[in-house]
Amino acid sequence: MAHTKLLAMNLHEYQGKEILKKYGVAIQEGYLASNADEAVQVAQKLQAETNTPVWIVKAQVHAGGRGKGGGIKLAKTIDDVREKVAAMIGMTLVTKQTGAAGKLVRKVLIAQDVYYPGESETREFYISILLNRATGRNIIMYSPAGGMDIEEVAEKTPELIFKEEIDPKAGLTDFQCRKVAFNLGLSGNAFKDMLKFIRSLYNAYDGIDASMFEINPALKTTDNRIIAVDAKVALDDNALYRHPELAAMRDKDEEDPTDVEASEYDLNYVALEGNVGCMVNGAGLAMATMDIIKLSGGEPANFLDVGGTANAERVEKAFKIILKDENVKAILVNIFGGIVRCDRVAQGIIDAYKNMGNIRVPIIVRLQGTNAEEAKKMIDNSGLKVYSAIRLQEAADLVNKVMGGTAEHVMA
Repeated sequence: MAHTKLLAMNLHEYQGKEILKKYGVAIQEGYLASNADEAVQVAQKLQAETNTPVWIVKAQVHAGGRGKGGGIKLAKTIDDVREKVAAMIGMTLVTKQTGAAGKLVRKVLIAQDVYYPGESETREFYISILLNRATGRNIIMYSPAGGMDIEEVAEKTPELIFKEEIDPKAGLTDFQCRKVAFNLGLSGNAFKDMLKFIRSLYNAYDGIDASMFEINPALKTTDNRIIAVDAKVALDDNALYRHPELAAMRDKDEEDPTDVEASEYDLNYVALEGNVGCMVNGAGLAMATMDIIKLSGGEPANFLDVGGTANAERVEKAFKIILKDENVKAILVNIFGGIVRCDRVAQGIIDAYKNMGNIRVPIIVRLQGTNAEEAKKMIDNSGLKVYSAIRLQEAADLVNKVMGGTAEHVMA
């Protein structure tokens, strides 16, 4: 399973619900617990506050499909709460979204029962808000067929998936809120409550610079209230500087350790499934480098942008991250010396190579820009197993030959 860079920071359900509640969105109330004793205490507190007759124990991991994987359980008594939580915390939860490796459950949400009897039936809806990158506009995507099988609904009955695109100049209009409630088949008090729900949900999405909200299900209760039973929230990491209180919600335990390490050094890293590691400065150059690797018969193993500061420490960290992938058979360093001089980058590569000791794969270095020729001489005279190039095609040809086992011939 490929790693992903932290382009969006995911929140746990309990964190997403805290945000929604602050913006006036009605939620299924609950409290977090990290062990069975805490779970008993918060279950008793929740019962006193909401009069819930039973409790829902929900694993807090960054993955959907928890119910089918055994990550959501009904507890009918306090002793049952203790038993369910003791069994759930520490388990490895496997769902379609976690892959075979699964996710370790470290904490649970003890939530109230909102499926209580009443005069009308309960109904589950799917509601999400996200950016339509093709149009540059936010959209509300929703369906009257919410619940665990929304993916199957989208595949087999696409006519049950509705979309409402938001004009950034006008914002979300009252007409659009009414259209959502109408398409969901609501009337009376439930219709009115959905109008408030959609308005508050959109305000929350816009207010925290989210990249996605997904409420599945949004529940119409038997007394015609609309409640967020689940909440999947992803934040745009480019806007986190405006929301330090939200950035503090990041749970590094839920992320790949390599991704966490890369982000700590401000390295833009995405692991792929190829065999040629890439280290570049600039996203556009990275894409071109990956393309030339493929055109030369290789497969890029990653996207790694070191930015404008390619000093020895930064280069060394980048090498170490790339080499964590055992599939990497060669590394192509492609740096344009505009902000930073090529000879300084070359010295950084040489120093990093020496600090790391024996690197198990050949390294091809292409430096272009200020002092590129001086940088090539430094690489060539370093005595290290590093092959230099100035033109990109030269570098690609070197990668191809190295991967073909003819590196010694190339050096000769």
